[in-house]
Amino acid sequence: MAYIRSAGLRGLRATVAELGGDAERLARAAELPVEALDSDDVLVPDRAAAAVLELAAHELNVPDLGLRIARRQDLAMLGSLAVAIQHSPTLGDALACTSRYLFVHAGSLSLTVGPDPSGDRSSAALLYGPATSAGPVQGTDLGVGFVHRTITYLVGGRYGLRSVDLPYRPAAPPAAYEAFFGAPVRVGRDVPAAVLRVPRELSSHALTGVNDNLRRLALAFLAEQAPSLEQRLAPRVRAVVQEALGTRPVDVGTVASLLDLHPRTLQRRLAAEGTTFGAVLDDVRRQVALRLLTTTRLPLGQVAGMVGFAEQSALSRSARRWWGAAPRAVRSRGAAGSATS
Repeated sequence: MAYIRSAGLRGLRATVAELGGDAERLARAAELPVEALDSDDVLVPDRAAAAVLELAAHELNVPDLGLRIARRQDLAMLGSLAVAIQHSPTLGDALACTSRYLFVHAGSLSLTVGPDPSGDRSSAALLYGPATSAGPVQGTDLGVGFVHRTITYLVGGRYGLRSVDLPYRPAAPPAAYEAFFGAPVRVGRDVPAAVLRVPRELSSHALTGVNDNLRRLALAFLAEQAPSLEQRLAPRVRAVVQEALGTRPVDVGTVASLLDLHPRTLQRRLAAEGTTFGAVLDDVRRQVALRLLTTTRLPLGQVAGMVGFAEQSALSRSARRWWGAAPRAVRSRGAAGSATS
């Protein structure tokens, strides 16, 4: 199981209250510690954080909830990582620092720089995951919104964002997204993660007010605070599984290849971390299935396919093992938290 710092939920309580909801009741329903609503440093299961966002959006009928919360967040919530980012010499250095140390804030999240998926050589892609055609919608909206606002802050204004490409089709109207990002938002795209398409030269943009001593101190603290990314394989496996689920085969060989590892090496390192590939895959499937069952009306056969099952019967067997109930019974409960075990 992967964990995130509760800082990632900063603004949830205030946003829910503004909409007339009860954040504490929603937190309990999603099995999220209530204290996580008011503290930045509570470690919470990432599936509970995703569930509370989806549940709140569903119950309050606010499909752009993630974007609304993103408006309340700022770079400071990342603690020492924020210091290292803010005092990087260029935006490219800041993004590289984020990519390397984001796991300190959230084990399952990733932010990487890659080629433009549209093939435009003048553009680069910032890929934020996990995100698949099934979501997590609110969590990804929140994360991508935070990244966009952070870049805007670092460069001091608009930065030439060309488009936002999302692998899912959110319920919120496109106008809500385009008003937030100030750029075209393309949904249901065949992309491996949520993508911010930016000018390639943006990485060379020099940041102002940089203090190299503060940056070195922050980087030293981050290096001592947690083992390196290479030493923690399970969060990386989980991120790959989340991005691939429902879109390509998810087996140990495929995932190992994507991580440039031999399958036996991957299995051996996961065992050293106290888990297995099967356990990671099962946990991701359970999280995605729960969200789809409790927040959508998709046919059960489609839900099965989106969590990587070839047959609906496989979903039924897994649902009984996970929650002691058939998928239809889980759906009828109407809330993510009531079905978790």
